[in-house]
Amino acid sequence: MFSLLGTVLGLILIITALISLQVRNLIAAVVTLTVFSSILALIYLLLGAIDVALTEAVVGAGITGVLFIIAILRTSDRSTD
Repeated sequence: MFSLLGTVLGLILIITALISLQVRNLIAAVVTLTVFSSILALIYLLLGAIDVALTEAVVGAGITGVLFIIAILRTSDRSTD
């Protein structure tokens, strides 16, 4: 059971990483990286590392995503050429 679920989550993890590298919109890239962190937290949870999964969910999917979006919104479309 774990090997099938782990394989599927691993494939989704690779797909979200590749999508986040190919996307031209920065907000979409942040969203895919947040999905990446959430799936990684699920993998950690399946492996039994509950504390690592909780930390990845809070820091990777939560705080980092919010900080990236704030940084993008504060610096977008302003050029001083």
